[in-house]
Amino acid sequence: MVQLEDIVYKSYCWCFGTTSFRTKNFNRKIEEQLLLLKTFFDLPLHKNQTWENNNELQEQYYLYMQEKGFVSGDAQRKDKDARQKTSGLVDLGLIDGNRQLTNAGEVLLSISQSDDFASDNFLKIPKDSFIYLKQILKTSISVETDTIRPLIVLLYLLSELEYLTVDEFTFLLPLCTNETNTEYIKNEILLIREGKQSIDSVIISTLLAKDNYQKALQYLLENEVNDNVICTIGINRKSRQYDMAYADLYKKLHLVFSENQTNNIAELLKAIKKVNIDKWWRQYLFDTSNEKAIKNNPEEHINANVFQNCTNEEDFKTAFFKIMHLFKAKATLSDYFDLNRRYIKTTDIILFEDGQIKLDIVPKQFFNSAINQLYQDAFTRCSLLHTNCDLIDISPSLVYNEQQIISNLNSDLGESISTIEEAYSIVGKKRYERFGKLIESKFTDENLLTLLDKFDSRDDDFINNMVTDNADIPTIFEYVLGIIWYKASNKQGKILDYLKLSLDADLLPVTHAAGGEADIVYEYSETDSYPEHTLLLEATLADSTNQRRMEMEPVSRHLGNHLLATRNLKSYCVFATNNLNINVISDFRGRKNLIYCNTQNPDDYVEGMKIVPLETADLRSIIKQGKKYPELYRRFETAFCSTEVHPKTWYDNFVKIN
Repeated sequence: MVQLEDIVYKSYCWCFGTTSFRTKNFNRKIEEQLLLLKTFFDLPLHKNQTWENNNELQEQYYLYMQEKGFVSGDAQRKDKDARQKTSGLVDLGLIDGNRQLTNAGEVLLSISQSDDFASDNFLKIPKDSFIYLKQILKTSISVETDTIRPLIVLLYLLSELEYLTVDEFTFLLPLCTNETNTEYIKNEILLIREGKQSIDSVIISTLLAKDNYQKALQYLLENEVNDNVICTIGINRKSRQYDMAYADLYKKLHLVFSENQTNNIAELLKAIKKVNIDKWWRQYLFDTSNEKAIKNNPEEHINANVFQNCTNEEDFKTAFFKIMHLFKAKATLSDYFDLNRRYIKTTDIILFEDGQIKLDIVPKQFFNSAINQLYQDAFTRCSLLHTNCDLIDISPSLVYNEQQIISNLNSDLGESISTIEEAYSIVGKKRYERFGKLIESKFTDENLLTLLDKFDSRDDDFINNMVTDNADIPTIFEYVLGIIWYKASNKQGKILDYLKLSLDADLLPVTHAAGGEADIVYEYSETDSYPEHTLLLEATLADSTNQRRMEMEPVSRHLGNHLLATRNLKSYCVFATNNLNINVISDFRGRKNLIYCNTQNPDDYVEGMKIVPLETADLRSIIKQGKKYPELYRRFETAFCSTEVHPKTWYDNFVKIN
């Protein structure tokens, strides 16, 4: 007989961080959290206090986060929330268990405060991403008695399988908790791709290989079903009582499918709705989510399912047990997908595009050549987690071999390059090819017009869902402006260099743009339509009151400093916003007749600056009318040279694009 104490929850998968820190603007939030912790512990009141088992200090830190605007609302358990908000940084080795910044954390914070995210490493990823890469390579997660370094496992599977689908990444990768089941899952993925296996079967097999699930199924088969039995075999992580809804679901399933009481189908639907992961059951059993349709014609909307094939009580119990735990596991793994993706994406070596997860070009050549030795460390802990060490210190296999990368690149892409410069040139071309595909699929004219509407109405959730939630809305506006201008410029020029934004591996924006210059610096060579010049594109979504205070000085300063540095007085600035302030127009128009001086040397100055203000309505007209840059340049030059003084008349008659 099975003992009840043997039927207990045990972890079966890994996940980075905690779902309580699944946040938008992920990179920025991590960096902000590091600064908050540093300043919090620098305060005399907290300087020498210990975090562990100090609920009062933890609550004080929550209140400090609240005071600084890092958290909103008012958590019921402030100490618990403070622990959860910081535990992911402990896992990454950016802070220690006492919530003090480690050497790695200090380096990452220094990078974020310097606003220098240049890709100055051989992998050509941003500086902060290089730190995240090293930290996540070292990060290990415990799953019961197993220790896993998830990024190494992912790198291994990508080297063996070339890519993972989104479902493989979501539902199967986190089940790789040791070498044995990693090999099993790798082989099963190959069978899945051949149509000989299913993800659901792999999940069920993985669970049923575990002792607690075997004993729970045995217990169900040995006992007459009642509420307590169902709650016991649910193996709920929190409490058995959380699974009480499954007892009623079991009864209704039995009535409909074992006792053929189809008049209970509507009641079955009600029972499903009481389960906290009801969507999984509803999608499995019914072909529609329309409750009225199901109630009117219940039998017509039942999907083919495993319960219809059960010929005896043992079959029915087994089917219920498997489906119950399949959906529980899939719900959990789906919930973890977002976190795992966020952490992995901080490294900027993995692409998430076209429904596939794969390595970027240079990281692929580098890690594929190292994976055989690196994989030997996949199920061990790294003693260097807190140290910003070199890659080679993490594993001797992670040594930069220029010729190896060139050779691998030639083999993989069918090229015949001989220098690393040529290799990076090819990588750059491939990057622009991917950006072109991104524009064609994600940033069509129709989608850009929709986004401009949403910027006007500040439907931030829509914008984040459509573009990315790892950048704030003003940053996304700058990015979209850059794409609009790139399309208007017939996709000429190095727009990925012109965008003064951090972009992730998928070429989407990340909030922590470098400061000190314009949002977008677009360079134009001489043509028959215009001289050689630089266009500074500035963007803001500040309201009309703040717009004047926030933007007039930086815009003119950026352009003035650029003109002083380059002495090309043909260069100018376009300022784009959703709601132009009349006095902002006036100020920018007035710059035509003002002197801008070098603050260090007043004798060094330029006379007159061309600043053209545009609204989102103008951007919409550019898209709808297919306006191209030569026409826009002529229009802006005519506007600049006009003698009209009144800002509204000048904008309406010379600038506004109807």
